[in-house]
Amino acid sequence: CALPISSPEAFGRTKINRDNLKPGENLCEYCTAKCCKYIALAIDTPTDREDFDNLRWYIMHGNGTINVFVEDKQWYLMVHEACRHLLPDNRCGVYETRPKICREYSTNSCEYADDWVYEQIFETPEQIWEYAEIALGEDLIQDNPLAIVAV
Repeated sequence: CALPISSPEAFGRTKINRDNLKPGENLCEYCTAKCCKYIALAIDTPTDREDFDNLRWYIMHGNGTINVFVEDKQWYLMVHEACRHLLPDNRCGVYETRPKICREYSTNSCEYADDWVYEQIFETPEQIWEYAEIALGEDLIQDNPLAIVAV
């Protein structure tokens, strides 16, 4: 059975606990490049119907690649899209000239061992609308064009 290209084992590497790194080793050598396969942008907390409708619109454009999540009371728009310079071995193809945000990123608190659990995650427009109904105390389903499609 072939290992998936995103698996460190596919390149003769074994995923290790960050506490077991030897001096001079870099955690990235054991990683599947999680930080290079998405972007998450902080967004304002939705407070009204228009805000929630905009979130629905974002998710509708992603074909499953755009989500909204909440972590520590901060809302984020997440786009699952790998960096165009990520090489097949999960290394950076433009390492020497990578953007500042990449250069400043540290493995001290990265998602290397993270299991991708969020306080809240919205993966479909319907989930956003259902949450909005509760948060706003309004019946939004009657005005939701997706409710007709979902029937």
